[in-house]
Amino acid sequence: MAKKVITFGEVMMRLSPPGYSKFSQATSFELAYGGGEANVAISLAYLGVKATHVTRFPNNSLGKAATQFLRMHWLNTEHVYYGGDKLGMYFLEKGAVHRPSEVIYEREGSAFSQIKPEMIDWEDVLKDADWFHWTGITPAISEGAAQCCLDAIKTANKMGIKVSGDINSRDNMWKYGKTMQEVMPELVKNCDIVITSSYGIHQILGLVEPDDKFRYSAKRLMDAYPRIEKVVGKTRKSISASHNQIQGKMWNGKEYNKTEMLNITHVIDRVGTGDAFASGLIYGLMHYDDDKALDFASAACALKHTVPGDVNLVSLDNVISLMGGDTSGAIRR
Repeated sequence: MAKKVITFGEVMMRLSPPGYSKFSQATSFELAYGGGEANVAISLAYLGVKATHVTRFPNNSLGKAATQFLRMHWLNTEHVYYGGDKLGMYFLEKGAVHRPSEVIYEREGSAFSQIKPEMIDWEDVLKDADWFHWTGITPAISEGAAQCCLDAIKTANKMGIKVSGDINSRDNMWKYGKTMQEVMPELVKNCDIVITSSYGIHQILGLVEPDDKFRYSAKRLMDAYPRIEKVVGKTRKSISASHNQIQGKMWNGKEYNKTEMLNITHVIDRVGTGDAFASGLIYGLMHYDDDKALDFASAACALKHTVPGDVNLVSLDNVISLMGGDTSGAIRR
């Protein structure tokens, strides 16, 4: 039987100048949709996992169009809620070679930011689920979103469902009167799998210094929060905006594992690559041992750099082929 994963978070409209044009050159925008947790769910759906995304959209044509986007990419949308007037959006100017990408967000007052705990029955949402995934962006959006996320995590704990959190967040998003350091520890300590970096552990929890080695930081995090089974991260070397290198790493409480460095010589779209890593990790941990799961996550992440848009649309065969060392990109007939 196929595994079932639930994700929770905001989905935004993405508007980008065509190709690698700058904002000042744009006379039109390319439209797509994306959000960290939804990106994970869609990527898993393309790998053959049953995936449901929980979110809230405005009850208008834009909200319905965003819902249709989720359905088009194989997601169950029975727990999409409607209300409010605004769909969050962001503008992306894609970088190239030595010019970095630029992102401008327009998400304040969105329908999702107004979500309340009483709107969601998590026991109903999570029934028959194998996994729940969240990111550190969601609790930064509003107090209601943070409480919904905590309710989901605790319900999953009670129901014996694995919980993964990609906990990295952004200080400048926390505008509703509570800080990252006040909210995040309660969420993190109830996770089974944590995706982060030494800097993330320092920034959110203050347990280590930002430049400490990953395995030391991961051990300190697991010592502080014994429920956590694995701490996973990735190293990115950005040679230019068009040339990156990726390496996965994991501390599982007993040993430190890392993958070979994957060389991505022609980056098409870097947005969503962390979500592709998370989805690959979830799939890997549901089907393989730790070493192979980490290889799967890194391969999925590397492949996302070749896919335009927020979401990794590659197949299971694509990931397995790269894991096996096939970096040729040769045409399949």
